[in-house]
Amino acid sequence: MLTDRTITVHGSHFHYTERGDPHAPAVVLLHGVTGHARTWDDEGAALASHYRVLALDQRGHGDSDPPPDADYTIATLAADLAAFADGLALQRFALVALSLGGRVAIQYAATNPGRVTQLMVIDIGPDIASEGRMRVGRMMAGTPERFATLDDVVAYQRANNPRSSEALLRARVEHGVRPVPGGGFTWKYDRGLRELVRGGRWSDPLDLWPAWRALACPTLVVRGAESDILTADIAKKMILAQPHARLAEVAGAGHTVPGDQPAAFIRLLREFLRVS
Repeated sequence: MLTDRTITVHGSHFHYTERGDPHAPAVVLLHGVTGHARTWDDEGAALASHYRVLALDQRGHGDSDPPPDADYTIATLAADLAAFADGLALQRFALVALSLGGRVAIQYAATNPGRVTQLMVIDIGPDIASEGRMRVGRMMAGTPERFATLDDVVAYQRANNPRSSEALLRARVEHGVRPVPGGGFTWKYDRGLRELVRGGRWSDPLDLWPAWRALACPTLVVRGAESDILTADIAKKMILAQPHARLAEVAGAGHTVPGDQPAAFIRLLREFLRVS
């Protein structure tokens, strides 16, 4: 059974979901930019027989508080993850992380090598292909701030997620927007983040290659075969630079591998985390 919970991190309220035996080994799931914890519902259900599954709404996403200073740098998000793990007394845990969450996970795992048992990084790396970066920037900058109906949000998301099933897309939308006074809906994720993108001010000076090379846990890089974010060349460079890592490529998937090919992704996830 899925349970919604909150925890105070750095003075702000963070929302997360939990399912599975609270005494089982823990796995923490991190979403990508614009995402939220409920995008991991199916993966959580697939792991809950063996794990305590914790899906975190990162700052300014889902039902977690936005930061007053619009700080979305990787170092700050990794510090949030550290405080979250400490707050729940997670001594050792596995990390499964998509996109922005993957970059956060790389930084956290490198700086807390004794705490991460296994790391799955989904379609992201220390470098981001310029074509994909620009596509995501255009999407975030150009998104409407208000939609009249949920169907309008689903139609908008369909244009950006052509491979996702209708059921997955609608579930992502239902948990990713909130009603606004006077009618209609707006995104739950922080408008301040969109304004950073619109103003060309969302940047992060952190070089993640030293962190990537420092990883000491078994690591699986999952790449969508049609991704414009993690190219084949970047993925190859990552594997050559990290002896603990291996690569799995998912056919028919773009950047959002879990949503594009859910059955194939869950098979990889269960195999990597040894869920029979």
